[in-house]
Amino acid sequence: MKFTATQIAGILEGDIIGDPDIEVSKLSKIEEGTEGSLTFLANPKYKPYIYTTKASITIVNKDFESESDLDTTLILVEDAYKSFSTLLEYYNKVKLNKTGIEQPSFIADSVVLGENVYVGAFTYLGENVQIGKNVKIYPNVYIGDNAVIGDDAVIFAGAKIYSESIIGNYCVIHSGAIVGADGFGFAPDENGAFKKVPQTGNVILEDHVDIGAGTTIDRATLGSTIIRKGVKLDNQIQIAHNVEIGENTVIAAQTGIAGSTKIGKNCMIGGQVGIVGHITIGDGVRIQAQSGIGRNVKDLEVLQGSPALNYGDYNKSYVYFKNLPKLANKINKLDKILDNNEQ
Repeated sequence: MKFTATQIAGILEGDIIGDPDIEVSKLSKIEEGTEGSLTFLANPKYKPYIYTTKASITIVNKDFESESDLDTTLILVEDAYKSFSTLLEYYNKVKLNKTGIEQPSFIADSVVLGENVYVGAFTYLGENVQIGKNVKIYPNVYIGDNAVIGDDAVIFAGAKIYSESIIGNYCVIHSGAIVGADGFGFAPDENGAFKKVPQTGNVILEDHVDIGAGTTIDRATLGSTIIRKGVKLDNQIQIAHNVEIGENTVIAAQTGIAGSTKIGKNCMIGGQVGIVGHITIGDGVRIQAQSGIGRNVKDLEVLQGSPALNYGDYNKSYVYFKNLPKLANKINKLDKILDNNEQ
């Protein structure tokens, strides 16, 4: 795909300095720009590269002032970083704009397909599945009976969506993600053997939810595991049965959340965090990477450590922890002095 400076400026509502007809067909970092590529300058740290870049077009802020001649065509916008992100989103939409039903694939007779849908080869759509309009389903996707997929959702290759799951509008589910597998429910019998507890609930993803590659979200034992509007989950995250995650919460990779825990809205949770089951985490909470959460957490708390402490308390305690060898030496010297005095 090729775009001219005029087309790009039209998308971004920007002004052109240079050749309006110059074309680009790829994206690049400003320091690695080549002929035919598009780049951007937002961080002043990278300003020197604009005088050496070979990129054909560079997006810059309107307040940019050149200190010498430039070989690149400029597109001036209010915010170069946001504009480049907008362009990336547009580029992805164009690149991923596939339609039609590829073969071989299995689509049950009772499936309802919306307008402008794409279904990739080797995809399985079970009984009574409902697919909204403009949905993109890439090859090797499994969607179980009675699942509902909202408008403009994108499901990448190899994702698995179990029966009864409900996926909202504008959701993105990446390769290898599994939505709706059984929760980890087992009860010991009188002999100590574990018997499986049937998991009869489902998973609900509200609108604008992103699920990273290899992430798993278990169906509820009863009721629903719920991922609220705007939640963003990184790769390789485990969400257990009956968990609820509030609006616009973001969670980094390799975090695990045990069953029936409720997480509030607008939280930020770092990578490799472990959260026990049956607790409540408030709104606006910040949890640093590799923390272990074993208690209820109030709104706006910032936590670190395992078990997690208040972030400020953790940092103060860590100062003492780093100095433990020195403190131990001092205590040993004091012990020797006391021993000598006693003699």
